Amino acid sequence: MKYLIMMYPNAAVLDAMSEEERNAVFQGHGGFMEKLKATGEFVGTLALAGVDQSSVVSVRGGVPAVTDGPYAEAKEYMGGVYVVDVKDEQRAHEVAAMIPDAAVEGLGIELRPIVFSDGFSA
Repeated sequence: MKYLIMMYPNAAVLDAMSEEERNAVFQGHGGFMEKLKATGEFVGTLALAGVDQSSVVSVRGGVPAVTDGPYAEAKEYMGGVYVVDVKDEQRAHEVAAMIPDAAVEGLGIELRPIVFSDGFSA
């Protein structure tokens, strides 16, 4: 079963960390990916640019309008995702707990089953 694991960094939390602590979290993702690749559970990952580079597109009266993003004002924003293919929800929770961000107070990890995909291979 495939799951989308979403990471929500919080700039204030990251800024409060020492450079060594931040580097440990960021570098920990490499080890996380290596472990999942070794088990065959890794499907892919995406790291997203900061919200200062986002835009919001809406169509009103048939006319597209583009404004600076993000869509919603929040302390947390989606910073990246992993797609994993695991045997069940329990394993998905175990995998999500392995992400370095999960151990940092104030950083969020969200997990959702993927119910449809097109264009991604497992």
